[in-house]
Amino acid sequence: MSTPIVIDTDPGVDDAVAIMLALASPEVELKAVTTVFGNVPLDATTANAGRLLALCGRADVPLAVGAARPLVHPQRELAAEWHGNDGLGGRAGTLPAPVAPGPSSAVELLADVLRASDRPVTLVPIGPLTNIALLLAVHPELAGRIERLVWMGGSLGAGNTSGVAEFNAHCDPEAAHRVLTQADVPVTMVPLDLTLRCPAGPEWIEALAAAGPRCAALAGVITHYRAAFRERYGIDAVAVHDAVAVLEAVLPGTLRTTPKPIAVACDLGPARGATVGMPEGSGPPVQVALDADTDKVLAEILERLRRLG
Repeated sequence: MSTPIVIDTDPGVDDAVAIMLALASPEVELKAVTTVFGNVPLDATTANAGRLLALCGRADVPLAVGAARPLVHPQRELAAEWHGNDGLGGRAGTLPAPVAPGPSSAVELLADVLRASDRPVTLVPIGPLTNIALLLAVHPELAGRIERLVWMGGSLGAGNTSGVAEFNAHCDPEAAHRVLTQADVPVTMVPLDLTLRCPAGPEWIEALAAAGPRCAALAGVITHYRAAFRERYGIDAVAVHDAVAVLEAVLPGTLRTTPKPIAVACDLGPARGATVGMPEGSGPPVQVALDADTDKVLAEILERLRRLG
């Protein structure tokens, strides 16, 4: 029996890879997609999620619109330099017309999915944690219906938005702190420390482009992101951050985790958004993914995407 999952997302190029990976994985049933502000504004992330569902012929997957801004303070910066102004590397217009979101908000749809499922649901937020923080605050009675949260975000080392903060955490530190410090739902955090060790190089991208029209469209979306990654890190590759988290949701145990309480810096200074490992016993442990067979991870993601043709 397949595992029910929901992806909460801000597409985003690596979000696109992650959504298509979930749709290509028979071990899971994608019960819904919910959108959040992040890499680009909410209207664009929602349209992009709809385009990806349309590209994969999955208009049956419910889509809902979530938070347009952080819980407390305004979002400090977008990620257009990485993802293009449209969020999909300037290629959004080359994808099919988007599936339209339904009338429910993201939090309402998440709650409905949790109530209706005959099995606990895995939530896979791969953007800012605003929708998830709101869900846990508004519907604490549904915590037991969540199998676990698998979040792509955070860093115990260097950040990619500031010197210490990863983008998803930096977008809404208050939401991240709310989710990572609660004890009602198990959390797996997939940080930059691991995802930056999974760079997909030219051969991987070329194999993706050759795998049929859907994969070719995805490879086209990656082009801008690839150029930005080369300029920032000096290597010809792309980090498929969000897909690494989705793979862990699809195949639990793919990533090796270390339990560690995590706090998030919510001040307005230069440390804002930093995810900090805390002493044992200072809070509920988060399973922090710090190790994996990265070659196998990349090979598995590619093999599954090829199934979409």
